[in-house]
Amino acid sequence: MIPKEILQAVKAIEIRTRLLVNDVIAGEYGSVFKGRGMEFAEVREYVPGDDVRSIDWNVTARTGVPHVKKFVEERDQTVMFLVDASHSLDFGTVRRMKGEIAAELAAVLAFSAIRNNDKVGAIIFTDEIELFIPPKKGKKHVLRVIREMLYFEPKSRGTNVGAALEYLSRVVRRKAVVFLISDFVAPDYSMPLRVANKRHDLIAITITDPAEDEIPPVGLVHLVDAETAEERLVDVADPNTQESFRRRRREAAGRRQRLFRKYRVDSIDVGTERPYTEALISFFRRRERERAT
Repeated sequence: MIPKEILQAVKAIEIRTRLLVNDVIAGEYGSVFKGRGMEFAEVREYVPGDDVRSIDWNVTARTGVPHVKKFVEERDQTVMFLVDASHSLDFGTVRRMKGEIAAELAAVLAFSAIRNNDKVGAIIFTDEIELFIPPKKGKKHVLRVIREMLYFEPKSRGTNVGAALEYLSRVVRRKAVVFLISDFVAPDYSMPLRVANKRHDLIAITITDPAEDEIPPVGLVHLVDAETAEERLVDVADPNTQESFRRRRREAAGRRQRLFRKYRVDSIDVGTERPYTEALISFFRRRERERAT
């Protein structure tokens, strides 16, 4: 049995995101993430005005009457969420934790996907694969995906984005839309990223918190790494420590963005200090402009 408070929390996310999905995101989503293409539906007799390029010459020769092939858009597609559940997501200093933002953002996209009759699945990962939910259709299934993203208790603490991408390539063979949601505090994942982006439509969503870029100069602080549990006593009031911290953060962000650009991976930056809707809508509109050119 699922505890009542968990069901209530999932229902609260559904209610909170429903207006956003219905009025804003679903339309943007549907125009950007179309089906895999056109599939054959039937053959019918030619009528004046039909495109002569669609004539089925085999049927025409057999019947002696011109026939044309009819195609329909193949709407059905798979949407996968790769969600980082490492301990570094259990952090937030403004509104909510990074992990909570990640789960709600995925919920909005998942509800938009089922509005478009897409299949939805998820891979929850740390430095190992924690949970794989095979893609299926339907609201009941999506609510299960959201519940797991909100309340799953991972066994491990670290992050291995590369392993998650490699696992995706093994379990999802056909092209899918893949939302990779993480803070990307992880060892090198460049090659798995390159391979996954060739096979799938990969969108990387980076979740950050402003306090990660600036440490208050409050003197000696006992720091504990959320993923490795390594402990250190640091004088964060030291100007050299401050500058070193800022420099490492800038360098890490720069490496991540250069990697995404190198392999042409679409990316979205989401901060805990501002509404994620702005970043999502900006991404959809950018993609729509790119499709038009």
